[in-house]
Amino acid sequence: MTEKSSSAVLKCCSAVLETLARIGDKWSVMTIMQLAGGPRGFNEIRRMIGHISQRMLTLTLRKLERDGLVTRTVYPTTPPRVSYELTELGHSLRDPLDTLGAWVAKNQHQVENARHEFDQRISE
Repeated sequence: MTEKSSSAVLKCCSAVLETLARIGDKWSVMTIMQLAGGPRGFNEIRRMIGHISQRMLTLTLRKLERDGLVTRTVYPTTPPRVSYELTELGHSLRDPLDTLGAWVAKNQHQVENARHEFDQRISE
């Protein structure tokens, strides 16, 4: 592999790793999955996810909005109403996330067994 092609591979891998780090965390995945059903308000998203702090959901939604995966709409009502919705780019993540979820459902037992065996070896 030439130095130029090696650099291109590293740049590509770096972009993949950066993207996975940004959208692959549990709160982002859970938020995207909740928004797959359509626009939702902040508190509705929070209730649907459960066990997420207001601050963490705010940070997650801002990050997803910054990455172009979510749009935030503020309605001129009193009190103000805000809704969040997946963009076309955000919707394009649904199939990969569904595939990942199916893989987990199929292989979770094997992963748990491997962890148990590993933990037993380490504790001996």
